[in-house]
Amino acid sequence: MSKRQVYIDYNATTPLKDEVKAGMIADLAIYGNASSMHGAGRLARNRVEDARRKVSALIGADSQEIIFTSGGSESNNMVFQTMGLIGQKAGEPRSEIIATEIEHPCVLNSAKFLQSWGFKVTFLPVDQYGLIQMGRLEEALTDKTLFVSAMMANNEIGTIQNIKEITRLVHKAGAWMHTDAVQAVGKIPVNVRDLGVDYLTMSAHKIYGPKGVGALYVKTGAPLSPLIHGGHQEDGFRAGTYNNLGILGFGKAAELASADLERYGLEISALRAQLRDGIAEKIPNIKINGPFTEVLPNTLNVSFPGAEGEAILLSLDLMGIEVSTGSACASGSLDPSHVLLATGVGPELAHGSIRFSLGWGLTSSDIDYVLETLPPIIHRLRAMSTVK
Repeated sequence: MSKRQVYIDYNATTPLKDEVKAGMIADLAIYGNASSMHGAGRLARNRVEDARRKVSALIGADSQEIIFTSGGSESNNMVFQTMGLIGQKAGEPRSEIIATEIEHPCVLNSAKFLQSWGFKVTFLPVDQYGLIQMGRLEEALTDKTLFVSAMMANNEIGTIQNIKEITRLVHKAGAWMHTDAVQAVGKIPVNVRDLGVDYLTMSAHKIYGPKGVGALYVKTGAPLSPLIHGGHQEDGFRAGTYNNLGILGFGKAAELASADLERYGLEISALRAQLRDGIAEKIPNIKINGPFTEVLPNTLNVSFPGAEGEAILLSLDLMGIEVSTGSACASGSLDPSHVLLATGVGPELAHGSIRFSLGWGLTSSDIDYVLETLPPIIHRLRAMSTVK
């Protein structure tokens, strides 16, 4: 077991930034219930609203358009349930839903759930780079389309969709538009006014904030139905006692992400290029998955024919290098990545793929260590493989 640890799985989760951690420790003293009217409650509520302003500023929204949730999965489910209830109203002419084949499991399964209610669901195919073809989207849109959900940036291969153009087409068809931006926010510029979307999902633990807290942007005038019924919190849209500590940590993480966005793009993309070019130079017969340009600055997905992904992951782990074979939410599955299959990568090659997702804290020296460690592992596993 190596004493050196190199964490390259930031798309699964990020560590708390020191400033976020320090702020959350200080905020442990903010114990009041943010729904209470006394001094401790008002202090807590003021801090929650300050965090809401910071989160909204990160995506160019108004603070009243932000609903705090427990994370991306809850936010996505809230949108799908809202659309499901709208579609079931008597006389509602629209009951068709469109999502892409490469969505996060919480979107895919939400769509399948509505399918079990009788909704027609179209899972839009993507090209070899994971990009939606606008012509295919236009063909799928009809006067019965209720809403479309397309993730802004893919968690496995990093593909960035043209959400602005997708939204234009969706609105032209008279439908609502939702984007899961969990992997995009804090990594690339995201402005809801420019995009025009009706709903946008984000999560704190992807931007160096705490787990268990996220947010849903709901454009003013867009419909929303509570997923959790109860008290008046979040203007009645999300009942339950405020998660003060998580929300305040989210606010600090959002503030830092806003300030660091340009530097993140430059520094992390440079490390990604170093890793990508080094792997291509040192290891023959590889396949880099996803586009070359429309891609997150921190995400690199590589297939290694003749080597099994789980064996690569475990071998790297023994050397202190922590990576992923795909989505953290699907890590318990033995099935090949649905994202890679959708891009035309065969099951065998998909099983031999590794996702490197980079972030703050990584150094050029860390990338050099990966490039020293990975080639002999691939060589050893290929020599053992029965697949030629």
